[in-house]
Amino acid sequence: MAEPNTKSAVKPATGLRSRHIAMIALGGTIGAGLFVGSGAAIEATGPAVLLAFLMVGLLVILVMRMLGEMVVADPGRGSFVEYIRAAHGDKVGFTSGWLYWFFWVVVLGSEAIAGAILLQDWVHLPIWVLSIGLIGLLKLVNFAAPRVFGECEFWLSAVKVFSILAFVAVGALYVVHVFGPGVPVWHNLMGHGGFFPHGIVALLSIIPTILFTMMGSEIATVAAGESPEPDKNVARVTRSLGTRITLFYLASVAMILLVVPWTSIVSGRSPFVTAMDTMGIPGAGMMMRIVVLSAILSCLNSAMYITSRVLTELAAQGDAPAFLTRRSASAAPRMAITVSSIAGTLVAFSSILAPQTIFAFLLSCSGGVILLIYSLIVTAYITTRFAARRNGTEKDNYTLFLFPFCNYATLAGVVLVFIAMLINPEERMTALATLGTSVVCYGMASYFVMRNKRNA
Repeated sequence: MAEPNTKSAVKPATGLRSRHIAMIALGGTIGAGLFVGSGAAIEATGPAVLLAFLMVGLLVILVMRMLGEMVVADPGRGSFVEYIRAAHGDKVGFTSGWLYWFFWVVVLGSEAIAGAILLQDWVHLPIWVLSIGLIGLLKLVNFAAPRVFGECEFWLSAVKVFSILAFVAVGALYVVHVFGPGVPVWHNLMGHGGFFPHGIVALLSIIPTILFTMMGSEIATVAAGESPEPDKNVARVTRSLGTRITLFYLASVAMILLVVPWTSIVSGRSPFVTAMDTMGIPGAGMMMRIVVLSAILSCLNSAMYITSRVLTELAAQGDAPAFLTRRSASAAPRMAITVSSIAGTLVAFSSILAPQTIFAFLLSCSGGVILLIYSLIVTAYITTRFAARRNGTEKDNYTLFLFPFCNYATLAGVVLVFIAMLINPEERMTALATLGTSVVCYGMASYFVMRNKRNA
């Protein structure tokens, strides 16, 4: 079986820089799920949503730390999929790679439709035309050298980061009565049923939804492979990225809860707009539409990038057609980008032509994939660290505290989230469909891995 070619893929002149890598990961994580989708979480949970964000944030921090230590201990393998493969074998590597690609293809199609709906108020064209246009535009961006993609993602993500920081700063000034008529902070936070107005069950049931809005940090390990110093960049990003994301989410949602009563938050309407209207900020609706559009474009850009890189890596391992490994002179995997963009377009069309059948089925099948991926990252870390302990290299490469108890606790947290999905009637079909998709994908892995061994 061919070894993945990751070390010589990109020259420093065209590769990504450290600032690009950090923003690429933020771009895949901070999206419309925060700016709009957080309203549904607040409405369903009340102030306890802060505890849910903290719990999910801690999970992301630990998973990223484990992933970073694996990459630093054994550099040059490629994305996190290859570390899962090294720990659990080719069948699990095949399964995790294709499931992750499928997950981001569904995100690509979904975000294209969301962007088209948003643009339709300004550009009066059919949604299918606008969605194809968005995918085509970001396909061209990804066709260029990786640094061009990184620069676009840097500025799109910068808009989101600046918007969050500005919102928190203005909200803090409003809360401490620097401007405005003043606000009853304690009453807004605790005066409508207390901290747990809907109970602990509501808190646990909302965690899967929050996890899906905060995933995407693992993209940084893929992007770092296209930088001049991949090992240093991976170590730097994975140590701090999970903490930054958690702080962004916690600070912005906490400010919303302080400025307005949580009972005034309506699902489907941006809670940021509600808070800004309360503070009397002019043009709040238009500003948030621009921010949400930048978030959607950023997520589309990241989805196009990660699907093409994972597909290229699968092809290098013999798990996908060999022509997908081809790169242009600028080091962009254009064949993989094309295939991923076509698949994303088909998903977008399914949301228009059959939203209640095909598209709903695709969403259900991909909805719990990130839980499986995080579980495999944790178990891969456990396996590789025990191997390092046997080889006498553990102290040189691994520093995560309370091993292996911390890892087992993280794995238990992921399993509890999945159990919560099975208990919740609204999430149960997603959990079952994800299990079925994983079983089918593993069955396909058994066939293709055996075929590759025979050919070898």
